[in-house]
Amino acid sequence: MKKDKKLNPLVMERFHYSTEQLIDKPFNWKQLYRLLNYLGPYVKNLLPASIITVLITTAIRLIIPIMIGVYALEKAIKEEKSISYLMWIVGGIAVLYVINYVANIYRIKWSNELGQKVIYDLRKHLFTHVQGLSHRFFDQRSAGSILVRIMNDTNSLQDLFTNGVINVFMDILMLFGVIVILFTLSPQLTLAVLVVLPLMFFISTTLRKSIRRSWQYMRLKQSKLNSHLNESIQGIRVTQSFTQEHENMAFFDGVNTENFEAWRLATKKSAMFRPLVDITNAVGTGVLLWYGAHLIQSGSLSLGQFVSFAFYIGMFWEPISRLGQLYNQLLMAMASSERIFEYLDELPIVHEKEKPLPLGDIKGHIQFDKVEFSYDDKRKALDGISLEMLPGQTIALVGHTGSGKSTIANLITRFYDPTAGSVRIDGKDLRDVSLTELRRQISVVLQDTFIFSGTIMENIRFGNPAATDEQVKAAAEAIGADKFIKKLPMGYETEVEERGNILSVGERQLLSFARALLADPRIIILDEATASIDTETEVQIQAALQTLLKGRTSIIIAHRLSTIRDSDKIFVLQQGEIIEEGNHDELMEHQGEYYRLIEAQFKVMKAI
Repeated sequence: MKKDKKLNPLVMERFHYSTEQLIDKPFNWKQLYRLLNYLGPYVKNLLPASIITVLITTAIRLIIPIMIGVYALEKAIKEEKSISYLMWIVGGIAVLYVINYVANIYRIKWSNELGQKVIYDLRKHLFTHVQGLSHRFFDQRSAGSILVRIMNDTNSLQDLFTNGVINVFMDILMLFGVIVILFTLSPQLTLAVLVVLPLMFFISTTLRKSIRRSWQYMRLKQSKLNSHLNESIQGIRVTQSFTQEHENMAFFDGVNTENFEAWRLATKKSAMFRPLVDITNAVGTGVLLWYGAHLIQSGSLSLGQFVSFAFYIGMFWEPISRLGQLYNQLLMAMASSERIFEYLDELPIVHEKEKPLPLGDIKGHIQFDKVEFSYDDKRKALDGISLEMLPGQTIALVGHTGSGKSTIANLITRFYDPTAGSVRIDGKDLRDVSLTELRRQISVVLQDTFIFSGTIMENIRFGNPAATDEQVKAAAEAIGADKFIKKLPMGYETEVEERGNILSVGERQLLSFARALLADPRIIILDEATASIDTETEVQIQAALQTLLKGRTSIIIAHRLSTIRDSDKIFVLQQGEIIEEGNHDELMEHQGEYYRLIEAQFKVMKAI
């Protein structure tokens, strides 16, 4: 961060905060094996096809130096002195180069296709797994950090699967072939040239851990950068409203600088690998020229063998260099794979039994039996509550913020499980039934409704993908949303922007009501759903709900107490306990906490 920028202490604290931790694990081959398991679906087609092309190109490259040094130079020119023999050799070399060219085209094509398909499968697996995780997972992580895992970290594995897997096989095969041929041509010269290898491996081994942690640290900083970008874009209105652009830019500059410095350090350490190979290559070449000349003079090595040997030495250092680069690539991939597998190893705290009980069509009879729950294992959000909601009843939950109202809704939808006691629907413990069957029969409408990019029609149909256009329009008409939809330029086919920014708060809420009603649930939960709606729209919604919620169990969580006057039963919560219950008239007559809440709200409205 630049020194001339002064941030307030809150921003500085925010700058040093990170929700992610560096994963400090040693490099292990089991994790690499787990990563390579994603090649499994392609072991019968793309993988063997790529390997065959590698075998062809490697064999050709190993044959050509022998043809040039031993056959062309030694036999055709020196011994036979035959132009025709030389031309046959040249023609053979040309044919081999053509075959090598064609094989390389298919090798690159098939290996790239293999890599792309593996990355597709990995990203799909990761996204599918994340979608099945519990709400606590998302409560503890920012959207930006999750996005980095699914996109950036999987992208960093692309080179490994596209080129690395096939190239490492090709390089090892080439290295093995070259070593065998070198020892065949001249064991003494081979041993002399390769004497520098132990030194190179010793130095590279000492760099291994440092390089791996550098790339891992870079991924961590990249995650922080993406997380901040996501937060800044979504909160741009708040930033501009409070004129915090300078603070936000300064914070971004710091995060961006950290990301750059982490990348620079990682690339600096990785860059040490190639010069190390080049130095080894230079020393080996010097030994080759000095000792090779000595062997030629002594008659232990012919000129043609020396030329072939020189070709093979060049071919020897080439795969060594590429393997060094691959090692860096592998370290980068391991840093990303550790982060990916961290998510894949995350288990949902809410999960189905292996053989869940069939739930069937529910009536909507909800029971809480001495239920306790805590979000952090410290403070109880619910403290031994018992309640009953009969089928078709409209139930209201009221109380101050943090009293446990939304927690009850979260337990009914089974976004969380109670830490003690049980929640039952139609007499069945929710932990024993199918999650899919349960949530298919429950619709939740939140205060901050989410509108997806797409058309109005698609957003309403999200509640029931199988619904026809007529059913979508009927749901919109029933809730009263059709009045504003018909005024839009293209009606139901109007494209809404991300999060529905072209719509007002009330219009977005009406769409969410239509979406919920189209799902035709047995239980509807309205969690502060009318808090952001004007009085006229609220009257419209209340009129629609009186008809549409008939026969369904509906749970209304509201601070605006005027919306719950007609509820069949009202539960008043305080610090996770039910302190009062009854209908509006009964609770007003009792003159307890509910009465005081009504009186306080009435005074506020009167003052306005």
